[in-house]
Amino acid sequence: MYRYNEFDKAFVASRAAQFRDQIERWQNGTLSEDAFRPLRLQNGWYVQRHAPMLRVAVPYGELSSAQLRVLARVAREYDEPDAEVYRHALEAQRKLGTARLPTHHAHFTTRTNVQFNWIPLSKAADVMDLLATVDMHGIQTSGNCIRNISCDERAGVAPDEIADPRPFAELMRQWTTLHPEFAFLPRKFKIAITGATEDRAATGWHDVGLRLVHDENGELGFRVAVGGGMGRTPVIGVVLREFLPWRQIMNYIEAVVRVYNQFGRRDNKYKARIKILAKAEGQRFIDEVEEEFRQIVDCDGGPHTIAQAEFDRMTTHFAVPPQAAAGRAVDPAAATALQTAARQTPQLQRWLERNVAPHKEASMRIVTLSFKRLLQAPGDATAEQLERLADLVDRFSAGEARVTHTQNIVLPWVHADDLLPLWQAAVDVRLASANVHLLTDMISCPGGDFCALANARSLPVAQSIMERYQDLDELDDIGEIDLHISGCINSCGHHHSGHIGILGVDKDGAEWYQITLGGSDGSARSGEARPGKVIGPSFAAHEVTDAVDAVIGCYLALREQKSERRETFIETVRRVGLEPFKAAADAVRATAEDAA
Repeated sequence: MYRYNEFDKAFVASRAAQFRDQIERWQNGTLSEDAFRPLRLQNGWYVQRHAPMLRVAVPYGELSSAQLRVLARVAREYDEPDAEVYRHALEAQRKLGTARLPTHHAHFTTRTNVQFNWIPLSKAADVMDLLATVDMHGIQTSGNCIRNISCDERAGVAPDEIADPRPFAELMRQWTTLHPEFAFLPRKFKIAITGATEDRAATGWHDVGLRLVHDENGELGFRVAVGGGMGRTPVIGVVLREFLPWRQIMNYIEAVVRVYNQFGRRDNKYKARIKILAKAEGQRFIDEVEEEFRQIVDCDGGPHTIAQAEFDRMTTHFAVPPQAAAGRAVDPAAATALQTAARQTPQLQRWLERNVAPHKEASMRIVTLSFKRLLQAPGDATAEQLERLADLVDRFSAGEARVTHTQNIVLPWVHADDLLPLWQAAVDVRLASANVHLLTDMISCPGGDFCALANARSLPVAQSIMERYQDLDELDDIGEIDLHISGCINSCGHHHSGHIGILGVDKDGAEWYQITLGGSDGSARSGEARPGKVIGPSFAAHEVTDAVDAVIGCYLALREQKSERRETFIETVRRVGLEPFKAAADAVRATAEDAA
């Protein structure tokens, strides 16, 4: 993984020092609240429903064990609110019917960032200094700029990979950081990159989605899609180039952003994303981008063309770790012990089937550690879990982990011989849920429990569904389903791309929830990226789990056998349409109305 050089380290340290000075001036009154607000946002500090929230950047999802330990220290030592603030927050929660507001936690987001919900601003400078010691910061995790660049969590290790996207992601990170032309865009801007044949990075849902491909001559380049996004208007990006030579990718992105900067709307933030511009202008938008690209290359000399030497230099940062490159063969005795333990322990067998994936190196595996369990919100990790996770990463994955956009952690460098001891250690730290891609492996934003923008709470709904589906045999029988929950239309929980999506809405001050079906993030199990469709009026909070249950029951009654396997939920929805599921959900609403 990329290691900061002296310039990088000095840059992050100076930014932390600058932020400390800004906080001190705000505290002593020489910097007004209005002047301080954009400065704290530029460093990842929001003010949420109850307290400040810090968003820490995790570029393309990669974390070292040292960084995990510092995140654990931040959670343990700093993620604790003022007692009076916390008392008021709990009182507010009790009025809503719940008092669960965990502290000393980190939260992994769908943008592969890390958030903390309780750090007082009085401690913010100390936290940024601490993060800087392990090359971490909050730069461009907020604001109308190019945000954290996300990536396939299996980059560099996936058997279906055409080329490793991480060198390109790092070059783009360096290029876009504090780029003056990208600092004040009409709205936030998100880029995702994958180098594999399967799109595990949900590229279709991004402002710019990049997929590495080969042309008919075997040359490497990018398929470039622009204008994807969720929010109030879910849109899948349109392909502008089926093939762009890799050396030109930053020149082309510069052209896209310049056109967006010039023509994007600034009078209405709900219509300011590039997806609105691209959809409204159609071919004219594409023509403007191509002309701007021509000007950059022909007239300006292509200043951001990636030189082969620079690409080769960056690629060395992403070499196979020495611990994984030793050529260690699989020990037959370890393989036999694993097979014996799996036969005797159904939980291990499920974990091997659900959480362990093939690796490009025959003796290695890719392992997903799930944070999805009862009484723990999706994406949340305690300080202890982060510390223990760092130990697992050192012991089993060459010191490297990846955050996924589904709010889990991937260990990319696990030797096949280590699967049994890794599983045993993961069980001890409560990270061995064998539910990857199943119903309880859900995505959820923090929702109204923490976020001031939310219309409704996501986490109680997630926990209610989690509690209902605790039987692993039942989950295995139901099969793969992507369940995504958002507390508001901003779609931080990616409800649009869920096979089942749940969106919190406000009705006269009460929490209600829309249900959508048939969405996809573009992965192999979901098919082409597309937004789900709403199935009728919204449901009261106490009806949501029953409505989901009814939809699942309808699927079980309608699914067909396909050769040697049963039809998945998303396949059934697309075959029979929404009406049977809508009728099943409507019956829940009717029953609730009769009871009332």
